[in-house]
Amino acid sequence: MNCDPANPKGSGIADVWQETIPIRFGLIDRSDRLTLNGVFNFFQEAAISHAENLGVGREDMARTGQVWIISRMSVLVDRRPNYRESVAVRSWPCGWDKLFAIRDYEIKDNEGKAIVSARSAWLIVDMEKRRPLRPQSVMDNLPLNEDLSALPPEANGAAALTERDSLQKHIERKALYTDLDFNGHVNNVRYIQWIEDVMDPQLLEKAGKMRFDINYISEIMEGEIIELLSVPIYNEDGPENASADYAFAFEGRKKLNNQAAFRAELRLWS
Repeated sequence: MNCDPANPKGSGIADVWQETIPIRFGLIDRSDRLTLNGVFNFFQEAAISHAENLGVGREDMARTGQVWIISRMSVLVDRRPNYRESVAVRSWPCGWDKLFAIRDYEIKDNEGKAIVSARSAWLIVDMEKRRPLRPQSVMDNLPLNEDLSALPPEANGAAALTERDSLQKHIERKALYTDLDFNGHVNNVRYIQWIEDVMDPQLLEKAGKMRFDINYISEIMEGEIIELLSVPIYNEDGPENASADYAFAFEGRKKLNNQAAFRAELRLWS
């Protein structure tokens, strides 16, 4: 069943949120296919709409002094959909792991095949104390979807990333108006665009399959300057890692105090 993002609560409670969306011009690159930041855009909007549908959206959480903060995300792209192709964007909560509330995602083509799969880990944070809370009090009231999993266990989705050696600085970015969201910090999708801007555009355009992992470590506020660093990564254990045509690790550090704001890894297959 398709859900209505214009009226998330209008069709009753949905265990799994689903929207049918065409791939629009603003979310493709010169290959005529959906970009990685476009994938994150779709998933962000689906998660927001589904949270509202389930009664744990932004305004619902604010009434109890709580807020959702995305902490980690892993995305596996098996095929990048083409311009004007219609796809089903799906998202659902699937329990918790320690302090993390887990949410999965899929993009399915018109034949019902999952062409993009993802897992995210969220913190529920006390707005006044700025401390994470145990997620059970919220997640106990949400669908568990125990029979649904976007990623297999061996994919190790939404895991912690380690700091890499030999990172080289590329550019600096200052957090400006268009980077910010309602909460006043850099939006999670903007990090993906910053990373794409560090990459060789031809590598991204040529890539048919991708794996992208990101850890959001500390929020970036308006006016903060971020140093973007990266290093190629090769010959790692595991078939997905070792067989990538290209693989890179990234880190964003606050220039003022050298504090890590995010870490990410991107693997590309032609």
